Amino acid sequence: MTTAPRRTALDALHRSLGATMTDFAGWDMPLRYASERDEHNAVRTEAGLFDLSHMGEITVTGPEAADFLNFALVGNIGTVAVGRARYTMICAEDGGILDDLIVYRLGEAEYMVVANAGNAQIVLDALTGRAGGFDTEVRDDRDAYALLAVQGPASVAVLSSVTDADLDGLKYYAGLPGTVAGVPALIARTGYTGEDGFELFVAPEHAEGLWKALTEAGAPHGLVPCGLSCRDTLRLEAGMPLYGHELTTALTPFDAGLGRVVKFEKEGDFVGREALEAAAERAEAAPPRKLVGLVATGRRVPRAGYSVVVGGEVVGEVTSGAPSPTLGKPIAIAYVDAAYATPGTEGVGVDIRGNHEPYEVVALPFYKRRK
Repeated sequence: MTTAPRRTALDALHRSLGATMTDFAGWDMPLRYASERDEHNAVRTEAGLFDLSHMGEITVTGPEAADFLNFALVGNIGTVAVGRARYTMICAEDGGILDDLIVYRLGEAEYMVVANAGNAQIVLDALTGRAGGFDTEVRDDRDAYALLAVQGPASVAVLSSVTDADLDGLKYYAGLPGTVAGVPALIARTGYTGEDGFELFVAPEHAEGLWKALTEAGAPHGLVPCGLSCRDTLRLEAGMPLYGHELTTALTPFDAGLGRVVKFEKEGDFVGREALEAAAERAEAAPPRKLVGLVATGRRVPRAGYSVVVGGEVVGEVTSGAPSPTLGKPIAIAYVDAAYATPGTEGVGVDIRGNHEPYEVVALPFYKRRK
């Protein structure tokens, strides 16, 4: 029996705007509204408005909430100040990545864990299963929030016209409660595009009114509605990993080049510590495949799963690939053998349907915004 995709509180609005809808992680989501290239370029030059209500919010409260999260996750959540957020991961006992997360500290004993849509139930089940012995509560709040994002150089101008919150004082990876267009919201300065921007957590019944208010406020600043397609090319240019592509249960954070998120120095044990210590030692002794950027010299687009080759031998695998609107060329992220990971390495190609197309190895990210 096939389960119908879930719909966000903005579903009818997306359809009224002519969005092309797609099933994504069990949700019916807007893929694009018109031209994904135009949406991408709007975020790079002006501003874009996204519906991200498919993300999974899990609230953790109680006197031992920080100790619990330090045990359940690989990061040191106990050092996160109230009003700040941290990028981290949740791993299995064998060190494999179950998901990458953002954790917001909302109060002295209250945290919000934001999981990727496709892994939200996995993360919820893992946190619930790991909570035994801690004076804490794990609550599924996925239905309590809609999530809108304003991303791009004009995002401050757009948002400041509909809120009196101190946006100038809001640091990157921080959040504060406020009112946006008359709607109570958690205003977070985070994003997945490589640009400055904000994510707004609101009650679902307020989502449509807020979307319309932001659309009106953003009109003088070139804001356009944006779908998941351009969100993917934006994060790809910014070198940001996507779960299921650059991150999987078959990889540890050290395999993914993100060992920095694992904090062995924190007090107490945590799930996966022993396996991750071994992974760290292996990575130091013999570096695993490294995550690199590839830029095409031709026009053919690489896709996830394509082989990276040198002299006819497979030396890696593409994890994500797409045409880059900003660079004007096809780009890819790939895991390659360490010997071929140095930017400028010659002779590297991608096997695209039997043809070894030449690619230039570059350091990530492909694009970095001007501060």
